[in-house]
Amino acid sequence: MEHFALFMFMSFLLILLPGPDTGLATQNTIRYGRTGGVQTVIGSAGGTLIHTLAAVLGLSAIIVKSALLFSIFKYAGALYLIYLGVMSLWALRKAEPDSADERTNPRYDNRSPLLQGMLTNVLNPKVAVFFLTFLPQFLAAGAKPLVPFLLMGLTYTIMTVIWMVLYVFLLDRIGAWIKRPAVRNAMQSITGIVLLGFGVKLALERRP
Repeated sequence: MEHFALFMFMSFLLILLPGPDTGLATQNTIRYGRTGGVQTVIGSAGGTLIHTLAAVLGLSAIIVKSALLFSIFKYAGALYLIYLGVMSLWALRKAEPDSADERTNPRYDNRSPLLQGMLTNVLNPKVAVFFLTFLPQFLAAGAKPLVPFLLMGLTYTIMTVIWMVLYVFLLDRIGAWIKRPAVRNAMQSITGIVLLGFGVKLALERRP
């Protein structure tokens, strides 16, 4: 593998760009606190590792090259993001202004932020495209991709987890401000709309 330091630098810049995972982590941190946010990040990291293994085994290439498989993953991921966005906005309609903090609601156990994070990542074919186009640029000519791809995928996942956990902790630190009903509802509305936007954008994505 060549230019590992450059790979880490480019990965860091890409990780800073907000995407569906960031929107979902924001929403779950606001609604459920630090635990929900961290679980979302861990689920997303699991999805990234699955994409890494898929790239190593050649499954990602099959998905990208097959119009049918790409469309299945694309629309499944888009519908799931739209579903999460709609549910976020719908929850605002049912919320009482002075209701208790949602993170104490027993229904939280059934929503599984960890599973949400994993599905949001796994069902996004753009992640598969990313791994197939980004990682090979740092592969030495003639080198077998197995070990380098695993190393780069693991490195990218760890860097993402570190950054996202710091982000979740920062949101939780200003939790007293976020807990104010007006602020919490506004941020939940924004993240719900953002998730809807990512879902629509993914649905309109063309196969490379």
